[in-house]
Amino acid sequence: MYRNFGFNILSSSEKSRLGVIKTPHGEVETPTFIFCGTKASVKGVSPQQLWEAETQIILSNTYHLFSYPGADYIKERGGLHKFMGWNGPMLTDSGGFQMFSLGHGSVADEIKGKRFGVPTLIKINEDGALFKSYWNGSLQSLTPEISVEIQRKLGADLIVAFDECTPYHSDKKYTEQSMERSHRWEKRSLDEFIRKNDFSQALYGIVQGGVHRDLRERSAEFVSENPFFATAIGGTLGSTKKQMYEVVEMTMGKLDVSRPIHLLGIGGICDIFRGIDLGIDTFDCVHPTRIARHGGALVKPQYRDSKKREHINLKRSEYSTDDSPIESDCDCSTCQNFSRAYLHYLLKARELLALPAITVHNIHFMNKLMKEIREGIRNKNLDCVRNKWC
Repeated sequence: MYRNFGFNILSSSEKSRLGVIKTPHGEVETPTFIFCGTKASVKGVSPQQLWEAETQIILSNTYHLFSYPGADYIKERGGLHKFMGWNGPMLTDSGGFQMFSLGHGSVADEIKGKRFGVPTLIKINEDGALFKSYWNGSLQSLTPEISVEIQRKLGADLIVAFDECTPYHSDKKYTEQSMERSHRWEKRSLDEFIRKNDFSQALYGIVQGGVHRDLRERSAEFVSENPFFATAIGGTLGSTKKQMYEVVEMTMGKLDVSRPIHLLGIGGICDIFRGIDLGIDTFDCVHPTRIARHGGALVKPQYRDSKKREHINLKRSEYSTDDSPIESDCDCSTCQNFSRAYLHYLLKARELLALPAITVHNIHFMNKLMKEIREGIRNKNLDCVRNKWC
């Protein structure tokens, strides 16, 4: 069913593993980080800059591209790869996450304790979900079959089954009902995928179940028992980082570990190390590129100005006279050419160059982090790597 895809585990150290995901657009060395190009663009940088920073894989969002410019439009342009000029592996999500994020905030917001809502979700029923378009306010419907068909037209290598992501404050009764409905939706996604399978794409199943061990284990077993290419751990991951790690750990115990395992929406440096300790292969999050747009530059511990953050805020006045690069040991084009003082000036002057400059650094930072993690697993010294970065 996945004749043009594969996943090979090359070596492991306890639960951490080094692997390779094979796709029609190239191989992905794991563990790795997937950068978010939500609307067919990683904000602030070109595909060429992504390649120069050694990016392996990016993702785009089904819901947003469905709303505008539309899946048929992108298909007519040759699919996402050709449309955006990205020739490497690509993943699209199902659109189901928007039922959560547009109404309740992101997974990261939830872990931080933020609670807010936007009236975009109109109705969820057995058939699917009814949305109010963020683009023009029109009513749109997403079902498992529509989601798979949209992703087929977009043409990403890796696609995701349709599901509902319940917020943390949902009670166990609703979480269980939602999980069971998600399982039915995922089965319908799988049936639709098989019906038109042309071997150019591979389908991920998603584990739900909230913070409840019995539900997580049931959902993990469901995904593992069905012929998905890979597994994504989704849904609420709790209200604290400690609880997030517990949820991931309880999920991993029932998964088919011969498949790639993805953790949705998590991108903190220390969180990545903890996930890899538990057997996670890939991660995605908007965090590295989003903070760049607000002056946040990711740095290793010795360069930080706060123990609470993994980045420095270049808008702060202390950087106005700092002529050193973001990191003196970084070989990205930003650190090789620009000082913190210049980047501070660009931000204060609202010059557009600030956005790509800091984004390039953060992308390079994450790719270098993952490369050293892979070397740490290979050389059995992951703890030494952790001490350097976390």
